[in-house]
Amino acid sequence: MNYNQIAKDILTNVGGSGNVKGLTHCFTRLRFQLKDSKKANKETIEHLEGVISVVESGGQFQVVLGTKVNQVYDAIIPMISIDETTEISEEKVSIWNRILIAVSAMFTPMVPAIAASGLLKGFLTIAKIMAAKQGVDITVNQTYTLIMAGTDALFYFMPVILAYTSAKVFKANEFIAMALGGTMCYPSVVALMTGKDVVSMFGVTITKASYASSVIPIIIGVFILSYVQKFLEKVIPEVLKIILVPGLSLLVMLPATFMVFGPIGIYIGNAITFVYTGMMNLSPAICGAFIGGMWCVFVIFGAHRALLPIGINDVAQFGHQNLLAFAGAANFSQGGAALGVMLKTKNKDLKTVAASAAISASVCGITEPAIYGCNLRLKRPMIYAIICGAIGGAIMGVGGVYGDSFANNGILTFATYAAFGMKPFVYYLVGVGVSFFGAMILTYLFGFDEMGDKKKKTEATAVDQTAETNTTAEKKNHELDPSEADLFLYSPIEGEAVSMTKVNDEVFSSMALGNGIAIIPEKGEVVAPEDCTVTLIYPTLHALGLMLDNGVEMIIHVGINTVQLEGKHFKKFVEEGSHIKKGTKILSFDIDALKKEGYDTIVPIIVSNTPAFQQVSGIAGKGATLEKSVIAIKKNQ
Repeated sequence: MNYNQIAKDILTNVGGSGNVKGLTHCFTRLRFQLKDSKKANKETIEHLEGVISVVESGGQFQVVLGTKVNQVYDAIIPMISIDETTEISEEKVSIWNRILIAVSAMFTPMVPAIAASGLLKGFLTIAKIMAAKQGVDITVNQTYTLIMAGTDALFYFMPVILAYTSAKVFKANEFIAMALGGTMCYPSVVALMTGKDVVSMFGVTITKASYASSVIPIIIGVFILSYVQKFLEKVIPEVLKIILVPGLSLLVMLPATFMVFGPIGIYIGNAITFVYTGMMNLSPAICGAFIGGMWCVFVIFGAHRALLPIGINDVAQFGHQNLLAFAGAANFSQGGAALGVMLKTKNKDLKTVAASAAISASVCGITEPAIYGCNLRLKRPMIYAIICGAIGGAIMGVGGVYGDSFANNGILTFATYAAFGMKPFVYYLVGVGVSFFGAMILTYLFGFDEMGDKKKKTEATAVDQTAETNTTAEKKNHELDPSEADLFLYSPIEGEAVSMTKVNDEVFSSMALGNGIAIIPEKGEVVAPEDCTVTLIYPTLHALGLMLDNGVEMIIHVGINTVQLEGKHFKKFVEEGSHIKKGTKILSFDIDALKKEGYDTIVPIIVSNTPAFQQVSGIAGKGATLEKSVIAIKKNQ
């Protein structure tokens, strides 16, 4: 897989580097913040190689790539040049969406380290249980102590790590923010805050609180720091800024944090914990059912990010959490539904996607491929997953399930839920089993509408609607009843589809090279109409040949006599001999420049192996797109 090409295609279709205001990524998605989302070509991106889906949520343009996201992200970063001084017309984003974006940007970079911590702690739990059966206590072993420190360090120094990510979000100095977070974790400060004596600063008694492992106080502190820093940068002369801005920022924020904003953050954290704990006390089953059923719905809208601090704070403060246990029921239900799709469907492509998604959700706890790849698209499997996830979450709630780390739920992290005894662990396993196998069985028994059937009906309808617009000449020589067609081809170019007889060139209009259709282009891009191999790109880039995976050989000729331009106004994006997916951009051309130089820009699309089929017929009509049939084919019997 050519990650550089995928990155280039995605960047081009989000409106280019100049349209990108910011870019982050999570386990499965590139998360773009665009200056103008209308410039993004969502439909084209969805059909690029490697792209599972495109989601617009929370003010972000999210390209779902699954496990390939890191490679594509690394490839796309060098292609982006973001000018922070550029004034842009901001789209209206609600306060709630702004909060979600900020929370996502602060916590998402930490997820790999948190996942690693959970996995290590799971291994330690297994080792501890196995050793205890042999009458050995490995918790007193120095090796155990050192590895355990590695799993807990992230949470103990949470203020330092969050200081960095928060500073990136709020545009404060990262290292001043980290110094502020480090002060909260400093041993003598921790000793003061946990000691018996009253603590005061500048003669004023301050609220005692343990800031090591805390979450919200540092976020508030860095938020205020960003404004202090901006103020100081305005009033301090340029020559003194490098020294005075950092020094005065820290001098102001240290007392402000310990006297005001730190205690406020502790109280807010306690309030959030109180609300969540209140739900648990009211009914663990209802709380578990709500999270287990709705978690993946929250994922669709990005709202699950707002809940992550609850679980992270619980682990940091109390050493355990159950939020991700309930979310695990949702994860496994998505994996089970995807497995049900794999077992039920007869569509080979869907079967492959569903199988991969089931493994991703069940083993690694990464559900986006299952959600966007099959369950949400097919609707009913998503409903089955929500129902079974809610039941599984309720079972876990009743059983008092807790984990000793903040670990993404999957087979690899089962052991993190065995740390508090066998009984809750059994409830966890039962909840997981009901979620996974329940969703799988419901999906298999009650089924769903096959995507291929829907696609076929849509194509037939499109043919019915456009067949009447075919010219008299085409009807006479190349008419094909849509109901008799075995194969439909999509347009590789956006524009208006017209009969080949309208091409002002005798070779094309006579269809001597083969039957087909002509497109009056509205967008200067040629993309793959189906999965195919690029068999030829003419040196002047005006023409190319494709071998479609379905056996059709295609010639695409951009403009008439454009060979004379010797490649001027053309650009290629793939190499000859490469196999590409439907929607991959192959060529671009400047329509206005071609017209200015006096060239006809009509694009003949020819099925060059027409004799291999019983009949090939073009389908004329406006609005030729990747999702509209422009050529109908009847195969030989």
